[in-house]
This record gives sequence, structure tokens and C-alpha cells, in this order.
Amino acid sequence: MVKLNARPEPLEIDLRQSAVVVVDMQNAFASPKGMLDLAGLDISGAPRVVETIRSILDAARSAGLPVVYLQAGYQADLSDSGGPESPNWHKELALRMMSCRPELKGKLLIIGTWDFEIVEDLTPRPGDLRIVKTRYSGFAHTPLDAELRQRGIRYLFFTGIATNVCVESTLRDAFFLDYWPVLITDAAMAAGPPALHEATVQNVENFFGWTLPAAEFIESVRAVYAAGGAV
Repeated sequence: MVKLNARPEPLEIDLRQSAVVVVDMQNAFASPKGMLDLAGLDISGAPRVVETIRSILDAARSAGLPVVYLQAGYQADLSDSGGPESPNWHKELALRMMSCRPELKGKLLIIGTWDFEIVEDLTPRPGDLRIVKTRYSGFAHTPLDAELRQRGIRYLFFTGIATNVCVESTLRDAFFLDYWPVLITDAAMAAGPPALHEATVQNVENFFGWTLPAAEFIESVRAVYAAGGAV
């Protein structure tokens, strides 16, 4: 067991039952000319988030912690989007933009496109778990819960974009499913102004889990690894 200097109070976890979750670190959310950039949202903080997540993954993989990639994406015919009868069709940004801007049709978060792919600096490695999702939460209509339980995972460290949308949605569902969720605060970024990121941080600390800076996670994992090898 490892005691983390988390907020709002220290948290004891078992790294042998832990995984790092990378939420939607795709070109759509983190790269110039990706969906968020085309929507006019500020993505200037994305390179910092990418670098922080890369450092987290280096430490996690060295210690043998599983890495889970969540990836938002739709079939080209949008048959898995819910259609006009679903609120997802009317609120999810990629679907709305492709509906309103014909030149973007078939280009945003469509499986197989550049927009859908994980950013190059965070390319998944063999053995990483990859889950494609069609809703904000990585648990909605996916095998994520079953895959985690099969691996004996109980503690989840969350990173990714956007803090206030897919990260928070997945973290909340993790809490409801009795996982122990920890948001790594400087390894995430909001879609929108920084206040939205801070709002999620407050929500997590007060109601849904714990928060932790990346340096604390990396230091804790490396200390365990140095003391006895892979977890």
C-alpha cells in the first residue's frame, strides 16, 4: 500500500490494483486544426498536458502499472452516435460541428481519420488497453468496467482532455461503480476557460474522489519501484 499526499485528504492505495487512464488525448482535442481548435477553443495548454502525461506514463510503465486509453470516435455512417432521437446527437461537439459545417462532414472524431488518432507523443504501446467510446463517459456502452475488473483494478488515476467533459464524466461513473478515482490535476485541461477545469477539481475533491499533482504520483510510483521492482 502507498499513502498519497492527495486532496482533500491523504489516500492509501494499492498500486498493484491501480491503472492510469488517458482520456481522449487525440488530435481532435490536443492538436492545431483538430476539433477543439476548429471550434475556436483555446488549446494553448495542450502541449504542457501532453508532456505531463508522457512523464506519468513513463513512470507508470516502468513500474508495471496498466495504462488505459479512452478514445472518442464514431463509425463513418454515425450509426453509433444515437441519431436525432438521442441528446448526444444534439450536444456532442463533433456531431454538432459536422451537422452545421458541411465542409467538416466525415472529418471529426470519425474512426480512421487524423482527428480520431491519439497524439503522436502519447502513442499507445503493445499491452495498453484501448477503449473506443461514443459518449462522454468511457463506461457508457463500452467493455471498460469488465476489462478493469478482469485485471483486478480498483484505483484509477485520471488524465486527459477535457477535464470538464469526458474526464469528469468517466470519473463520476468510476465513483458510481465503486472504483477509487484520483484526478491528476496538471495532467488535464478543460474545453473552455480554466475556471471549468477548477470547477471539476472542486467537484472531485468535494464529492467524487481525490486530486493529486503529477509530481506526487511520479515520486510515489518511482519510490515503490526503486524499493522492490515492478508492482
